[in-house]
Amino acid sequence: MPGDPTQKAAAGASALNSPPQNGRVFNAQRRVSIDDCDPSGRMEFDAIARFLQDVGNDDTDDAGFGSLGLAWVARRARIVVTSAPQAREDLSLSTWCSGTGRRWAERRTTMTSERGALIEAATVWIHLDPTSGKPIPWGDAFAETYLPASKGRQVDARLRLPKSADVPASASWQFRKTDSDAFGHVNNAAYLAIAEQFFDLSVPSNLLIEWRAPCLSTDGLGVAVDGDTLWVIDATTGDTRVVMERSAPTD
Repeated sequence: MPGDPTQKAAAGASALNSPPQNGRVFNAQRRVSIDDCDPSGRMEFDAIARFLQDVGNDDTDDAGFGSLGLAWVARRARIVVTSAPQAREDLSLSTWCSGTGRRWAERRTTMTSERGALIEAATVWIHLDPTSGKPIPWGDAFAETYLPASKGRQVDARLRLPKSADVPASASWQFRKTDSDAFGHVNNAAYLAIAEQFFDLSVPSNLLIEWRAPCLSTDGLGVAVDGDTLWVIDATTGDTRVVMERSAPTD
């Protein structure tokens, strides 16, 4: 079910569409651990991002794609926490494909619990060749499995947050070796620890993240914060690696 080529692509990871009536929706259960939470017991955003990655990988594994889940990298994501899960809380997760482009796809995920936790997320993932690391089309098998749920909706992978900070970096940051992923880069979820460090993310919170370029755990980084926008900057080259923006969920 390819999208209509005349249809204008929507901004990726912006809308939080409802689950489809038809098409693949993958469901899973996970428990929030103590390590996933801050001292108050609130589930932190880096843990939320790990759950989003894990359920996506579980989905592609369940669909029979094997290592395909390792061949996707996040480009842009929106995470809206209306009511935060707490430590030892059991979550129900539902995830589906909510839009596509030629070399990327948007994944929607909802997390809920019987205690009233509610997290909504949309992430644009770029499909990479596992050998070369270059973006490639996702292919017929992916289309047959996932596109019916998207109903042909087209999304783009454009980055929309301001690339450059108007303020100098006010703090330094160093990732750990254990933050690296299968590509040898810092895992997408690890960047959300920076948001936890420099933003007040008490709920409700809406966080938009754009990954511009990968980092290595050995890179020296600076963090610049201007109001509700945060930049992660290479301390040597001055290049922006990641931009995050915090807002109210109603924005």
